[in-house]
Amino acid sequence: MSRGGLVRRYPVFGIRDFRLLLADRLIAPASVGFSMVGVSFAVLKATNSATDLSYVLAAQIAPALVFALIGGVAADRFPPQRVIVAANVLMAVGEGTFGVLALTGRPPLWAMLGLEAITGTGVAIFYPASQALLPRIVPSALLQEASAISRLVMNTGQMSGAALAGLLVAAAGAGWALVLCGIGMLTTVPLLLAIRGSRPGTAAGGPARTPASEAAEAPGPSLLTELREGWSEFRSHTWLWVIVAQFGVVLMAWYGAFAVLGPVVAREHLGGPAAWGAITAADAFGLIAGGFAALRFTPRRPMLFVVLTGGAIAISPLSLAMVLPLPAVCLASFGLGVFIEMMMVQWTVTMARNIPPDKLARVSSYDVLGSVMAMPLGALIAGPLGTAIGISRAQYAAAAVIIIASALALIPRDIRTIRSTDAVMPPPVEEQAAEEQAAEEQAAEEQAVALETAPR
Repeated sequence: MSRGGLVRRYPVFGIRDFRLLLADRLIAPASVGFSMVGVSFAVLKATNSATDLSYVLAAQIAPALVFALIGGVAADRFPPQRVIVAANVLMAVGEGTFGVLALTGRPPLWAMLGLEAITGTGVAIFYPASQALLPRIVPSALLQEASAISRLVMNTGQMSGAALAGLLVAAAGAGWALVLCGIGMLTTVPLLLAIRGSRPGTAAGGPARTPASEAAEAPGPSLLTELREGWSEFRSHTWLWVIVAQFGVVLMAWYGAFAVLGPVVAREHLGGPAAWGAITAADAFGLIAGGFAALRFTPRRPMLFVVLTGGAIAISPLSLAMVLPLPAVCLASFGLGVFIEMMMVQWTVTMARNIPPDKLARVSSYDVLGSVMAMPLGALIAGPLGTAIGISRAQYAAAAVIIIASALALIPRDIRTIRSTDAVMPPPVEEQAAEEQAAEEQAAEEQAVALETAPR
């Protein structure tokens, strides 16, 4: 298909900033794929302990308890792409240094904990900025299309990275996978800096803020004031906080049973790093298939679809607890990935359509905080619990917790009655190219006036 035909079929490809964002969302997730495989097997090689792996992965998640909120405020105050640059640099430093230590010797536990905390800080500030960026560069009429394509590219990158990482770790060691993760993250910086986007506080299609209007504005509110505003918006939507609470429990159980104990099962029963890379790649391939489906599929009751998909996440620990053959585990990961991706597109679009643009990053920060705040606990519990009662029993228990939490999330009426047509849509917007041209012309006029009136 020619470029013109592609733009006619998917108009969002005509937006320059969106194309730059897609390049970033191919490279960065591919780098994360190397990290997902590399970290677990680097720790297992250095310590041979599932408990130590629990501690390291908990250190990676723990910074979200603080920095997710700060990242949300920053992404509402400053261009989100700049916040993502800072996040990617932090991840590059954490994983790249970890890789160098793994290649040059046996890194001590304290060093692995500290470096994964640096990586986790980057991950924490990335999510709210990422959620806020897309609505600022894409008109609302194209938001579902843009979200599906963006996530499709992200998952393609992650699948490719995870598959290559599994082979690389098996052949050359986990250190090389982590070094490549760091290099990949750094290569995204020029792409992100080239994105113009809209200014903080405006959505794509809204009026751009000019230097003159910025100068006339009063000083911005304090950090605590902005956090309170975001919290008020967050708790005003029952469907939002109920599902975040559900996923707080679901991800706690899943992270311990799958991300911590999964590599142990892979090493002992399924074939080691290459098998774990195959499972991770199968999940990512399912996400890709789900991305294609999301371009056309819109559930009638999106929040019910989200809750039920959350309950289906129990499939992950169950497939490992039963020690199914590797192809069966990969098939389960693929199928779950399809539904998770369709769920994530619906969640992203619903958030963007129902949350004011100038509060979206802060609300997203409460989303990520509530969803991941218990994940360090899941990671800390999984290793010792697996040692005490057995890996399979711990994974069965995690699956039960996921199902119970999801059943409870069905109680509020909003979850079962909200329909896709109930979303509050922003007013129609003009084409992105016209908006960019108007903003540039206005800036040029102001600069000319300033030059004429300047003292000679």
